[in-house]
Amino acid sequence: QLQLVESGGGLVQPGGSRRLSCATSGFTFDYYTIGWFRQAPGKEREGVSCIGRSGNTWYKDSVKGRFTISRDNAKNTVYLQMSSLKPEDTGIYYCAARYYSGRDCPSVYDYWGPGTQVTVSS
Repeated sequence: QLQLVESGGGLVQPGGSRRLSCATSGFTFDYYTIGWFRQAPGKEREGVSCIGRSGNTWYKDSVKGRFTISRDNAKNTVYLQMSSLKPEDTGIYYCAARYYSGRDCPSVYDYWGPGTQVTVSS
């Protein structure tokens, strides 16, 4: 019923750009905080960015200045614009949602998408 589906992944060369989309359905989108996560091969999943109900944002230090998260409530979609991509950005990217009113990122997310692969390689 409540679904999130990522898209936009693929192969990109170092220094390139890619925009990921997280399309949602089945809930009142604008009341939810949306987070982006990634998991590199052999590593634990890590938080990349999140955007709250008020438009507040958070970024992992290693992506600050390169990634931008945004939300379009009319389209029930969150985007992650990735620029100046590095090989270490490679991984499966997931979006997740939680009903949350805090000004920070939630510690737990309730709904997850299946992920989209991003590979940064020449």
